[in-house]
Amino acid sequence: MWDMFKDWIFQAIQFFYNVCGDWGLAIIIITIIFRILVAPLMHKQAKSNYQMQKIQPQIQKLQEKYAGDQTRMSQEMQKLYAEAKFNPLAGCLPMLLQMPIFIALFQVLREMGDRVEVQNFSFYNIVPNLVQTPSGALEQGIGTFVPYLILMIVFAGATFFPMIQQQLKNKDNKQRNQTLIMGIVMTLFMLWISWGSPAGVLLFWGVSSLIGIAQNQFTLSRCRRADAAAEAAAQLEVKPVEVEVVRKEKKQRPHKKR
Repeated sequence: MWDMFKDWIFQAIQFFYNVCGDWGLAIIIITIIFRILVAPLMHKQAKSNYQMQKIQPQIQKLQEKYAGDQTRMSQEMQKLYAEAKFNPLAGCLPMLLQMPIFIALFQVLREMGDRVEVQNFSFYNIVPNLVQTPSGALEQGIGTFVPYLILMIVFAGATFFPMIQQQLKNKDNKQRNQTLIMGIVMTLFMLWISWGSPAGVLLFWGVSSLIGIAQNQFTLSRCRRADAAAEAAAQLEVKPVEVEVVRKEKKQRPHKKR
């Protein structure tokens, strides 16, 4: 089953290579198609994260109020999540969906030399060899290594940039600092992973993450506009209609002379 999935990945890359004539562009096209397919999930994830930011002060109050009763705090948190329509697992789903493609693409690019009798797996000569790893490129000189270094930075930085960006607006200094430290540690871990990964895998993940950032910002801007419109509508006071009543005085009829 796994071999069939890898064959499908390879056939997709080869198909788009035959169309556009470049291995790197073929990987980018596959990445764009993948992001279009998971766009609804990304939209839900961004909305969920936005809701999480809004209810963060309420979460802190619950944590302080039920610090000694974990069961009650968990129940109240679940109620709060339900009211805010927040799913804690929504943020992990898009990344989990990418992992099988990441692993399959990693193995396919490692086996590319055995699958195709081609020596030039370049990306418009910007990246000389998409099968090559950054560690192997460094052995060939600094000039060869530079484009691989850029891919490593995009690969690691774009993955956790949205999380770090969101925490910069968090007023809870303790939680913000913890999240920022975790983001930095995970970024360094991703750099370590990228050191031994084929450049084609870094290209896929980097482009996917950049598209994800753009999708996230688009969804957040829509959520902010919707909240602003709702707030403006709530501030409008429905004033009672004032009706000016004009009293008409009865005209006195003149008395008739007898």
